[in-house]
Amino acid sequence: MTLIQLPAESQKTAHIRMQLNGEGVDVSFAPYKTLLEVLREDLGHTGTKHGCELGECGACAVILDGKPVLSCLVLAVECDGRDVQTVEGLVMDGKLHPLQEAFADLGGSQCGYCTSGILLTAKSLLDENPHPSRDQIREALSGNLCRCTGYLQIFDAVEAAIVEIAKRDKSAG
Repeated sequence: MTLIQLPAESQKTAHIRMQLNGEGVDVSFAPYKTLLEVLREDLGHTGTKHGCELGECGACAVILDGKPVLSCLVLAVECDGRDVQTVEGLVMDGKLHPLQEAFADLGGSQCGYCTSGILLTAKSLLDENPHPSRDQIREALSGNLCRCTGYLQIFDAVEAAIVEIAKRDKSAG
């Protein structure tokens, strides 16, 4: 049996520090890995889903520096010093985010595979525009594919979350 020795450069390890769901995280990984792979394989954040790995389905969407991105298309080395939010970061003080509650209550998720990407894309939309129209919701979520719901329950859930967030903001302020 012959062992093949890989070139030294292919054995290098990348190191980054990023904010992950509000906490500083240091991680080392193979430099060719995508953000999706590092989140799932190296950091255990499996809420971010492997979908098409071609940037076509939206299942791997996360929020990077306040904007939704497809983590299968982002090299993890590009995330040094950046802020990443995954679906695990939506829960605050043990409470589900209003989007999560509305999705559960209104059937916005069925098999659940696409849900984390849709939730984060919707959250990013609501952070930028707290009162979007249905057309704006539809446009924002147009890159997220769902094979189960038919999308109407998803749109209804986002609209219900808008109302709930407004109520929470009013009672907090």
